[in-house]
Amino acid sequence: MKFLRSGKVKDIYELPDGNILFHFSDRVSAFDVKFPTPIPRKGEVLCRFAEFWFKKLPTKNHYVRTEGKYKIVVKKMQMIPIECVVRGYFYGSLVQRWKDGKVKLPDGFISQLAAKLPTPIFDPTTKSETHDVPISKQDAIDRNLVSKNEYEWLETTSLEIYGQMFKIADAAGFVLADLKLEFGKVGDEILLGDSIGPDEYRLWPKESYHIGHIQESFDKQLLRDWLASNGYQKKFEDDRDAGKEPIAPPLSDALCLELSSRYITAYEKITGIKF
Repeated sequence: MKFLRSGKVKDIYELPDGNILFHFSDRVSAFDVKFPTPIPRKGEVLCRFAEFWFKKLPTKNHYVRTEGKYKIVVKKMQMIPIECVVRGYFYGSLVQRWKDGKVKLPDGFISQLAAKLPTPIFDPTTKSETHDVPISKQDAIDRNLVSKNEYEWLETTSLEIYGQMFKIADAAGFVLADLKLEFGKVGDEILLGDSIGPDEYRLWPKESYHIGHIQESFDKQLLRDWLASNGYQKKFEDDRDAGKEPIAPPLSDALCLELSSRYITAYEKITGIKF
């Protein structure tokens, strides 16, 4: 195996046959900052979720096989350099960007926190190891990240996948608030890639969902909320503005165990498989 790189969560290797091996770690990242404190069994949950979604969704993807609790093998692709974000609810960074006038929402929409949007919106970002930035269709085309036809295919397909996953989550008792997808190319064919799990979406229990409030989350939003309430989100932003690399604080055992428990619970409810 040839080591290629260590990402925010996965370690990536190239196999002798040309395929790629993803080794999911127990690392966690939030606000584009990597944390040194591991989340117990998180990597195993992400590995199982990736296998589940790749097998469940009808969109062609790069999944080949599972190698163990923490590893899957995928086809090597030329990754498309944008992250395809679909938002179904008024939450997360969308709220502040709307307040700053950087994004428009449908006329007549009542902008209450966690309110369902009239229709899901495609809201892509640049793909970066440091800090992802929202990007418009025209910017993506002008910067030669994708062609016009590719962008429109990614938009249509991402919205379709969100709709399919929303129904599965809904049947399991969850609201799928938003979703981040990545795609790549093998020759001229575009395939769904990377991985799909609680690091790539917000998942709220339907029984506790309530408009106008911060939602209970079964994803890494629990960590984001803890960071925001303790001033770390602003500190990360201030550090970046000052040209400094943000430094992650240590996480408590209680927070790590709660995150682990929620990841496992989400997997069991959505897949129907005991962890």
